[in-house]
Amino acid sequence: MKTVDVLTYKDFIGSVHFSATDDIFFGKVEGINDLITFEGESVSELKKAFFYVIDEHIRDCENENIPIEKSYEGSIHLILTPELHRRAAITAMSQGKTLNSFVKKAVEQELEYA
Repeated sequence: MKTVDVLTYKDFIGSVHFSATDDIFFGKVEGINDLITFEGESVSELKKAFFYVIDEHIRDCENENIPIEKSYEGSIHLILTPELHRRAAITAMSQGKTLNSFVKKAVEQELEYA
C-alpha cells in the first residue's frame, strides 16, 4: 500500500512537502474551498503551523457563518484508458449494472479496505 505524506487534525488533511532549495517544509490544506498553506523549518514547526491554520480557518468560518469544509457534489469525472473503460463497461453490462453503479461499488469496496 502506497503511503502519502499528510498531516491530519480535526478531520482536515494537509499535504506535506519539502523544498531542498529553500530548506523548508510546506503544505496545503486539502479538501476545502479556501487556499490555505503552512510551512515550518522543522517537522515540529510544520505541525504547529498546520494546527494553527486549521484553528484559524474554523474560527474565521464560524465568524463569517460560512461552511467550514468543501461541499462535494457527488459526481466525478474519471479518465481511464480506452481498454479499461471498455472492460469496465462490458463487466458492468454483464452484471446487469450501469457503469456508474459498477464504479460506485468499486470505490465503496476500496474504501472498506483503506
